[in-house]
Amino acid sequence: MKKITFLASLFFVLAANAQNKRPDNWFNLDAAKDSVNGVSTEKTYSELLKGKKSTTIIVGVLDSGVDYMHEDLKDIMWTNAKEIAGNGIDDDKNGYIDDIHGWNFMGNKDGKNVEKDNLELTRVYKSLKAKYDGKSEKDLASKTDKKEFKYWQIVKVDYEKELAEAEAQLKQYKFIKEAVSGVVDKIKKEKNIEKVTLDDLKAFDAKEQQDKRGKAIAVGQGTAGMDVDDLLKELNEAIASMDGSQLDLNSNTRSIVGDNYDDINEKYYGNGDCKGPAAFHGTHVAGIIAASRKNGIGVDGIADNVRIMSVRCVPDGDERDKDVANAIRYAVDNGAVILNMSFGKKYSPGKKAVDDAVKYAESKGVLLIHAAGNASDDIDEVIHYPCKKLENGKTPSNFMDIGALSWKPNDAIAAPFSNYGKKTVDIFAPGVDIHSTVPDVNKYKDASGTSMAAPVVAGVAAVLKSYYPELTPKQIIKILTKSSVKTYKGKKVIKPGTKDEMIEFSELSKTGGIVNLYEAIKMAEGMVKVKVIRSTF
Repeated sequence: MKKITFLASLFFVLAANAQNKRPDNWFNLDAAKDSVNGVSTEKTYSELLKGKKSTTIIVGVLDSGVDYMHEDLKDIMWTNAKEIAGNGIDDDKNGYIDDIHGWNFMGNKDGKNVEKDNLELTRVYKSLKAKYDGKSEKDLASKTDKKEFKYWQIVKVDYEKELAEAEAQLKQYKFIKEAVSGVVDKIKKEKNIEKVTLDDLKAFDAKEQQDKRGKAIAVGQGTAGMDVDDLLKELNEAIASMDGSQLDLNSNTRSIVGDNYDDINEKYYGNGDCKGPAAFHGTHVAGIIAASRKNGIGVDGIADNVRIMSVRCVPDGDERDKDVANAIRYAVDNGAVILNMSFGKKYSPGKKAVDDAVKYAESKGVLLIHAAGNASDDIDEVIHYPCKKLENGKTPSNFMDIGALSWKPNDAIAAPFSNYGKKTVDIFAPGVDIHSTVPDVNKYKDASGTSMAAPVVAGVAAVLKSYYPELTPKQIIKILTKSSVKTYKGKKVIKPGTKDEMIEFSELSKTGGIVNLYEAIKMAEGMVKVKVIRSTF
């Protein structure tokens, strides 16, 4: 996956100067009690679920990898009881050797892993360029080639646009970094100090325009709770990630895996390293869903009785359809009943394989929660893959698309980067400044994106499935959507991707609602009671 969640959300926060700090653990809070659009997790456990029994369920996190040794995750990781760790034998004979906490479809049997990959756009552009570059339609004889040539022209324009935007974004980030570091260096020199505080930044008399910009950004981030050294570190990481590899036509990191990539039906490749070399994204997602609620440290996830299965299939770049299809099937076959899919892309040459995997999950009663994407697009019009519309025109009954919500209860409630769609996006959920687990030495950080909103919904769905295991994916989706709170019914908000264009919040999704665990549990309880009463007659 491209680091669009991190980059887009960071730029949004920088541009907005982040004048306020989000409430701690806000996505678990209650709108009425805490004046923030959380999902009422704490209220639900204390009022509706106290003393109730639940069933342990498995949630598959299809992502960049999960740090399964993190202090807040190690006790809630799925462990394959039929596999003996490190013996190099496929003990359970499922085709995957030493799959202890999940599987990695982006590595090889020698333990080497793919970290960066290019965009699917780059791969499509490269394949068509070899065939059509320098040609015109009159050079082609068959209708098939002429049709593909027209497609190539669209791809060419898209690639060139993406390349130009990437170069402009890199320039912008470098300017921001130089502005902030310039201010920090001047303060250190003037005051003869090693550590610059928020008070130091506020007191700095910025005279030059670049210093004024740098100060505004640093003060905004400091007010939001981010130390200036951490800000510079994140800016450096962002710049480093913009190394051009995603659009590099000569990049071929996939060769590390050693599979027959052209064989879309190949299943048994990869390795058991389900953390991988860059597990920030997947670890953050896992913490939102189920970071331990019983250890009194770090953060609390939403679900209290689940096990997280890590299936690594998302690089820094675009995921491969073959890997996504296999990741879905692996998770389903090994017991996961809910899959979180916080990834997406603009092209999908292997869509049929993914569609078949989605239908397979549907046949096995597995719910798929998918992030709507972070391009501020109307995905009724601009498709982001994987999508719930299958090649046969049908819509599966087990697939949800999730938009991202800000914690600020005002006209900017819809995250400015969030995709939306009256026909496609099912519901909105908290997705800005979400504090959760990140890899190595038990760290925690904020991150923003529909990638964070999707696991909020996956967590709520997991609580429903855990306490009411008889619920089907179709029933869970019905509960989540019908019980969603309509706080912004009839109210206008700033349309994602615009500065001040107003649109009714109800136009951004099917429901016009915000996911809420408290209301979902009440509806589920009523649904189950009605079923019990009917079964007695």
